[in-house]
Amino acid sequence: MYSERPSRLGGAVVWRRAAGPGGPRPVLPDGCMDLLWIDGALLVAGPDTRAHSAGLALASGCAGVRLPPGAAPALLGVDAHELRDLRVPLADVWQARRARPLADRVRAAGPSRTGVPEAAALEALVLALADESPAPDPLLRQVADALGRGAAVAVAAATAGLGARQLHRRCLAAFGYGPKTLARILRLRRTLALVEAGTPRAAAAAHGGYADQSHLARDMRALTGLTMTAYAAL
Repeated sequence: MYSERPSRLGGAVVWRRAAGPGGPRPVLPDGCMDLLWIDGALLVAGPDTRAHSAGLALASGCAGVRLPPGAAPALLGVDAHELRDLRVPLADVWQARRARPLADRVRAAGPSRTGVPEAAALEALVLALADESPAPDPLLRQVADALGRGAAVAVAAATAGLGARQLHRRCLAAFGYGPKTLARILRLRRTLALVEAGTPRAAAAAHGGYADQSHLARDMRALTGLTMTAYAAL
């Protein structure tokens, strides 16, 4: 069983997945990075360019804090593109002597009654790290918000006062990929939310910013490896 709630850290989400039978939906690209707690270890999930299987967490359950696009690099002190499509121990991002005490803090909270590691302790850890870290680049937050609303990349760049090359370089560091890829990913997420809310696919494609339903289908397969029908059946 999967559940999530808004975090006390603005824009972040605290989630947990209890161990149990059945396979969960794959994790689709969303421009985000996560701090994960799996089998007593802290891991970092970098930004995805394609759907990722959650099979690693099925046996024991897991918890995580999903940080909004652009937030994790400031928190972790690492450019997002260095972790693109990766799940790595926090000790590989930082020195083990720095990561180990953090894992001990989460471990000390113990598992919840459902057998899932305590997500609240992980959230408290992220909040403490945020207090000690520089704020995310506000211009890149502005760019992500604009692209999430469906603005063209050129419009988002102009609004932020950034040239094309500068925008691409800063997007790689903040999001893990360039602004065109981020816009594409956010467009798919926006459209899937409409479909899951009951909007017919053709209407969702139009509202999401696609030329037509076939355009949506091509992007779905390219970014997730799945058809719309296959994803809906999961």
